[in-house]
This record gives sequence, structure tokens and C-alpha cells, in this order.
Amino acid sequence: MKRGDGFKVAKTTVEYNKQSIHSAVKYDLIGKIAEGTQLTRRTTADILKGISVAVFAQFRTNPESFIAEAVRLINEQKATMIIEHLAYDPVEDKFDIDIFTAGQTKQDFSKAGDKLKRHIYDYVITDSGIERDFVRELDTCTEVVVYAKLPRGFLIPTPVGDYNPDWAVSFKEGTVKHVYFVAETKGSMSSMELRQVEKTRIECARKFFDEINKKCAPENVKYGVVNSFGKLMELVK
Repeated sequence: MKRGDGFKVAKTTVEYNKQSIHSAVKYDLIGKIAEGTQLTRRTTADILKGISVAVFAQFRTNPESFIAEAVRLINEQKATMIIEHLAYDPVEDKFDIDIFTAGQTKQDFSKAGDKLKRHIYDYVITDSGIERDFVRELDTCTEVVVYAKLPRGFLIPTPVGDYNPDWAVSFKEGTVKHVYFVAETKGSMSSMELRQVEKTRIECARKFFDEINKKCAPENVKYGVVNSFGKLMELVK
């Protein structure tokens, strides 16, 4: 944030306005950022003091965008610090099986592809070419018993918002080391190319499933980020 790397100009527009600059809306910069980050005004002021003059000049150009971006960057850094001390405690509540059927009638099955054999439904909606390739290989792998694209209602709470993993896969017992696997499919495996909020959610998910294994299962649910079916098999073997 100090370097201004997080503040990027996505689009510019030239507008001509005869209105006097002295009549422009005034912003409580410290107050707005403190409100959006749940920090004290004093802490917020200390953070702003560390920003370079060149970066701070962006506030004059577009105050609303500057405030929104500052809030986002501060909250992401807060989450990174919080995750070091994050812990999950299992509760008695369970997801109902209806979570897999809710909203199915609203799906656009024109994008579903071929009929499937091992998925919990005959068809699945994929979001990318990587997911389509992933489904094709899952569906033809004899070691896979069943798999599911996890519904949007299956959420893991994190400090940066709820997280919805992509896939749940069950393998034949005896064929792999990890029978149950929850996978997140990403185009890039490089942590440098993932947004900070994504990296934070992934780390939270790892802690979540580690806790499940400790308290609810004999270490048989593994979670990981993969960019292909081949990478998945490397992790479960």
C-alpha cells in the first residue's frame, strides 16, 4: 500500500465541468477508512502517514476510489494477520442433503456438456476450460467412485468473507492414500498470481479441513488447490 502497487487505474475519462473546485464534496478520509476497516482513527491516520506523496495525490483525483481501495488493501492485510491465530471449532449443525438440489431448476443446462457417469447429477455446469477438462478426466477415471461440483450454499466462513470450494471427490478405498478430497481448481498454481483475498481464503480452508480431520475423522479428508486432474492424482497418491 505504501508503494501504491495496489492502486491501479482501470479506466480514465475526461470530463469538463464549470463547477468551482471549492464547491466539491468534502470527504472525511480518516473517518471513512476507519469505518470500513474497523480501526481507530488514530491507527488509520498512522497508516495514511506512511503513504508516499505521489500515491496520496490520487485521493484528490478520485476520493471515492482511493478510499475504497485503501479499505480493501487494509482489510486484506488485517486478514493475513488474523489467519495466523485463526481456529475453527466444530458444531453439531450439518448441511441438509437438499443443499445439492436447491436451485438446480434455475441452472442453464445448455452449457452443461455431455451426460456424466460419476457425478452426483447427470450434468454439471463448469466455469472454465480447466474445469471442463477436470470433469472429463474425473468422469473417466476408474479410481473415482463419485464426485460433485459443490453447491454455492456450501460455505466456509473466513475473515475475508465466506468461501465456496469447487469440488468434492471420493476415490475407491485402497487405490489412493486420501479417499476423500476437496479440491479448488485454479488456472495458476503460483501464489504470486492469486489475489491476497484468494490466498487468505485458501489458507483458511486448509485450517478448516485440518480441524475436521483432527476432531471428526481419522485424517481422511484432504484439501488442496489443483490446476489439473494430474495434479489432483499427485496429491492423493
